[in-house]
Amino acid sequence: MPIYMDRHDVSETVTAENVAQLHQQDLKVEHKFGCRGLTYWFDEKRKTAFCLIEAPNKKAVQNMHNHAHGELPHRIIEVNDKIVESFLGRIEDPVKAQNTELNIINDPAFRAIMVIKTSSYLNRLEGNQFSLFMQKFHNSVLKSIKHFNGRIVKRDNNNYLVSFKMISNAVSCALKIQYNFKFTTPKFDLKNRKIKIALSSGVPISDEGDFFEEAINLATRMCEVVKDQIVISNEVKTLYESENRNAIIDKDLVRTLKISEEKFLTSLMDYVDIIWNNPNFNVDDFSKELGYSKSQLYRKLIGITGKAPNNFIKEYRLHKALDLLHKQHGNISEIAYESGFNSPAYFSKCFKDKYDILPSKYLQQHIG
Repeated sequence: MPIYMDRHDVSETVTAENVAQLHQQDLKVEHKFGCRGLTYWFDEKRKTAFCLIEAPNKKAVQNMHNHAHGELPHRIIEVNDKIVESFLGRIEDPVKAQNTELNIINDPAFRAIMVIKTSSYLNRLEGNQFSLFMQKFHNSVLKSIKHFNGRIVKRDNNNYLVSFKMISNAVSCALKIQYNFKFTTPKFDLKNRKIKIALSSGVPISDEGDFFEEAINLATRMCEVVKDQIVISNEVKTLYESENRNAIIDKDLVRTLKISEEKFLTSLMDYVDIIWNNPNFNVDDFSKELGYSKSQLYRKLIGITGKAPNNFIKEYRLHKALDLLHKQHGNISEIAYESGFNSPAYFSKCFKDKYDILPSKYLQQHIG
């Protein structure tokens, strides 16, 4: 049977005890609607509650709540129990709450979301050396995440998605991973081995999107696009300072995006995700669609990405093309056209300028 999570935005007067009472009322009638309440989260500060319910469909969840107490959810989404557990740490009531009569759970579902990306497609090392350095890198990252109580949601050879309950732990973990990175990277390979870390924050269900989608999207885009090594959202900075009695984050080590920069980044990437491989796209389209003059667009892009509009699009296409090559998504000509380049020859030239290796040579060295 499917599992659903719903979101309730409650009034300022609602307490953890009130939410526990509503949950108990759900449990008394759940069988009438074929539902099973697994657990819930309540955030006293943000006045949000999230229920995790096994049910035949969304309508059954609504009907159960309506019959039990009349407090209908603002939104319901279907979720995967393993994903929920990896982000939030549980899919059942906390042990300390299970044997109490009212089962009061004052446990927020708000999380800091970390995205880590490292460029390992372009190593210049022999296979066994590369494996050794990758092993050292991953061991170091895993040790830092564990030390700061992070939960790994997803990982592969190049990327991590991590959830933290405490903002302070997330920021400290990012700084530690960055500091340790230089000790796991050979000096002669520094140009090709880079690490980017981004932190955002949010709740499992926002007004639209899937589970934690809004926070994941922002962190991923900050990681991929913003020029600095460690980037955090404005909310993460504010929460870090409130958790640490207004301790200041070192601007030399961590870039904080302003709210206006976050909005620009979101608009920019929403548009780029649609047009990036259109060979007829030009900067005039960019300016018109985003509502800026050419000079404004130039300044904003340079400030966030360090690249002028034409270079930004070209490098974005090359990054996508590199990923397609690595995944053997087609031959070089097919990938060139699929990535928005007008000719394979021009694509090869741009690829060589950017990565210091021809795509044909890359395929020989890295694939097979």
